[in-house]
Amino acid sequence: MVVGASAAGLAAAETLRREGYDGTLTLVGDEPLAPYDRPPLSKQLLSAEWESDRLALRTADDLAALGLDLRLGVAATGLHLADRTVRLADGTTVPYDGLILATGVRPRRLSGEGAHVLRTLDDALALRDRLTPGTRLVVVGAGFLGAEAAAVAWRLGAEVTLLEPAPVPLAHAVGTEVGQMLTGAHLERGVNLRCGVTVREVTEEGVRLADGELIEADEVLVAVGSLPNTEWLDGSGLTVGDGVVCDEYCEAARNVYAAGDVARWYNPLFGVSMRIEHRTNAAEQGMAAARNLLDPEGRKAFAPVPYFWSDQYDMKIQAYGYLRGHDEVAVVDGDLADRRFVAVYRTGGRVTGALAAGMPPRAIRTWRQAIMSGVNWSEAVRTEEVVQGGTAL
Repeated sequence: MVVGASAAGLAAAETLRREGYDGTLTLVGDEPLAPYDRPPLSKQLLSAEWESDRLALRTADDLAALGLDLRLGVAATGLHLADRTVRLADGTTVPYDGLILATGVRPRRLSGEGAHVLRTLDDALALRDRLTPGTRLVVVGAGFLGAEAAAVAWRLGAEVTLLEPAPVPLAHAVGTEVGQMLTGAHLERGVNLRCGVTVREVTEEGVRLADGELIEADEVLVAVGSLPNTEWLDGSGLTVGDGVVCDEYCEAARNVYAAGDVARWYNPLFGVSMRIEHRTNAAEQGMAAARNLLDPEGRKAFAPVPYFWSDQYDMKIQAYGYLRGHDEVAVVDGDLADRRFVAVYRTGGRVTGALAAGMPPRAIRTWRQAIMSGVNWSEAVRTEEVVQGGTAL
């Protein structure tokens, strides 16, 4: 049984079938729609470059070929480990022999009414309908989601104000210097980016800051992070802490695995527990969890080099590795000022991440192997500095 008709859940279901499981396979999803892709919601769909029919991860025929007991539009409301059953919102109870949890996350919200969030297809369509030229849009949160939405809204002719509580957007994740580079991309286009401000509530007129200032807006988008969908697991006996806590095999309890945005697992490649909210990881982890569930004797640790990308204005940003908590950043190719560069990240004595902006994929791809191999920082960066003329930040 797979709970969560997400990218991770679909990947798990397909892998179970591909690896030879031919028994009953139930896939539960709280949305009425078949699994669809979420990254385009803040990019191609929000900008109206795509329509919703392009988001489906599989055709109806592809899903039918999996022979699923498909339960869409019904949420899971409880898990009983001893009985090996999952309770659904429609009152039914579904038994399982093996279970994969892929229930994803939901947006954090602020006090007040009327703000948009951006997680589902309906969310994106509702916001898109309001983004007309001259619309005053306030985006609360200058992380990747908020920045992408702000860039799209600006391109559509909206007057955009972007609010961020940190002194520099995304500095905790990508470093201060890279965060400042991203800041410049907003400011040059006339986006009113204000950092170091906290929003107290959303009002009918706009948003109220902690100091009492009112920023007027026609529309407000709240993009201040997410919460794992784990409440339905209360009392189940599973360990929950910013996600479903798993070991290196993605196992949360006997014959119960987790995958995707909701899974917090121990990644032995970096030696830390992590929860990754990126599309590539969701699919890879769904496949890994399914294989380990089917073959417990031959299971393998899930130790990926995480990958993510973001499109902002005319920049494509790509990153490999685990950038959070880094100790140092160095540009090894290109120049931050030109917004065409590759930066690598050190944690301890090894290379743990790499980020590129405005560069072809091959410029960063070689760093994936360096991260996977645990290459020594001094040796790797010294070599690149000689070749590329890079500089430490």
